[in-house]
Amino acid sequence: MARTLILTRHAKSSWDDPMLPDHDRPLNGRGQRSARAIGTWMRDRGWLPDQAISSTSRRTRETFAGLALDLDASFTGDLYHASAGEMFETLRGAGGERVLMLGHNPGIGWFAERLLAVPPDHPRFADYPTCATLVARFPIQDWADLAWGTGKALDFVIPRDLPAA
Repeated sequence: MARTLILTRHAKSSWDDPMLPDHDRPLNGRGQRSARAIGTWMRDRGWLPDQAISSTSRRTRETFAGLALDLDASFTGDLYHASAGEMFETLRGAGGERVLMLGHNPGIGWFAERLLAVPPDHPRFADYPTCATLVARFPIQDWADLAWGTGKALDFVIPRDLPAA
């Protein structure tokens, strides 16, 4: 038995209103297209989660909606600008076999890097751009047993890799 993590950074957000609090920034047009493209990619590749955990920010909520997956998400303030360690603790409390987590940089990039034994061979993995999505498998039966550096990257994509983004 193994567990799979689908780790997605929120899509590109709008900076049109400089007075809007960071937490409330919506996706821009490119971000909306990217979220839809990543959702299509996930369905086409069979990377379908059975649990979704997301930051409470508007841009992560809109990214999740754009993915158009057939499940509900739990939204937690614990993932809003979370550190790698905070994301690790959140994932250790998950119950699904295939968990989707949506969060923010820089924490999500550091989290992805520390989770894997070997990073994927992709030039953009290190900077984890908006809507970047990693799929990683862990040789555990329960997320509570998660350990750093034990994940195997199965897939990694950014919206610019996809035709519909």
